[in-house]
Amino acid sequence: MGQRRIVITGMGWVTPLGTTLEGVWSRLLNGDSGIGPVTHFDASTFVTNFAAQAPPIDLAEYLDDPTPFSAAARNSRFALAAASMALRQASFKPHDMAKPSRAGMYLGSGEGPHDFSHYAAMQMAGWNPETRTIDSGVWASTAQRRMEPHHEHEQEPNMALSHLAHAFGFRGPAYNCMTACAASTQAIGEAFEILKRGDADVMLAGGTHSMIHPLGMTGFIRLTAMSKRSDSPKTAARPFDKNRDGFVMGEGAGMLVLEDLEHAKARGATPLAEIAGFGSSADAFRITDIQPDGRGAQATMRQALKQAGIDPREPGPDGRPGVHYISAHGTGTQENDAIETAAVKGVFGPMAPKIPFSSVKSMLGHLIQAAGAVELMTCVMAIKTGIVPPTMNLSEPDPECDLDYVPNAARDLNPQGGVEVCLSNSFGFGGQNDTAVVRRFRG
Repeated sequence: MGQRRIVITGMGWVTPLGTTLEGVWSRLLNGDSGIGPVTHFDASTFVTNFAAQAPPIDLAEYLDDPTPFSAAARNSRFALAAASMALRQASFKPHDMAKPSRAGMYLGSGEGPHDFSHYAAMQMAGWNPETRTIDSGVWASTAQRRMEPHHEHEQEPNMALSHLAHAFGFRGPAYNCMTACAASTQAIGEAFEILKRGDADVMLAGGTHSMIHPLGMTGFIRLTAMSKRSDSPKTAARPFDKNRDGFVMGEGAGMLVLEDLEHAKARGATPLAEIAGFGSSADAFRITDIQPDGRGAQATMRQALKQAGIDPREPGPDGRPGVHYISAHGTGTQENDAIETAAVKGVFGPMAPKIPFSSVKSMLGHLIQAAGAVELMTCVMAIKTGIVPPTMNLSEPDPECDLDYVPNAARDLNPQGGVEVCLSNSFGFGGQNDTAVVRRFRG
């Protein structure tokens, strides 16, 4: 049997700019911002009191029977909605397969309590501030009482995966990874590899996350990683700008249906794009800092490009670079943007300045473990339309960031031949790096 080709046949997302593919894409090309004041909780005393919040999800719009998921956590609800949209576009139902065990899942799904105030009250039960001790009997009885009625188990990271299996009937390989901001790109890449080696015919892959609660916000504030531009939240996310001061927290989900091409053809599915390569690496450096030379970022890009058969330093058949658009990790932190720029230059050499290279985090915020999947989906939309999204709020370029970031306005590449090949980067805390290459499907 020859090398399996893996195609994308369905996509769905939940983002701070909405939930429909075309609607969100239109808003991204328009440069709209999904960032505003936090409303999930009282953040008035927080140094960073704004975020990119996704709209409420009514599961009745996405599921025939939403009842079993009435107590699902926010990230699970995002995943269920996004998966439903992706499966509808793909016209795929695992229940209809002769062998449902050939349909699997790979998810990048994050931690987080369903209801932070509920969680905090449970954890503080029996606490005596004078003696600074906890009465274990009071704590245990309170925890049991609070957990019995509903959903405190929802803090488990794998619950979204379990909900997806239950809702849609996936009975094949099932994995969940927690590699921080690289998770959903890793999930898609690993699903791609599972399909290539023949261990499944279809994989639902992507990521979902919400950390817009006191614990999540506090953690990143203490790391000094988040923007503090409370006077102008909509312009706070400023990737590659000289005056950037950190990322903006976002939330959402991105889910893709990946399929062996022959399986897709047999059931009459329409490929949206083809996954051509995947790379993964570790910095082996520090828990939160990126290795200063970007060696991990370079390694993962080179691996993905090699698998896709692309020489990054040579022009393609049309005289343009072999990659027509790069979706940047582009968080808006001082460290990430400069190092990612240097890494791209290290890999692409003289081709680097010729490649449009933008960050939709300037509009969506950072969707953490869902970021990579959503950003890969924007690559597929760029291939479909021939237009690449902008990096917004880029008003004063950083001298260290000197590539083509598509500043402040979308760019139509159709006059140059459109968009055939895209590369999407995701770099996570702990030094996890993942890159995917996606190209236009040619039968």
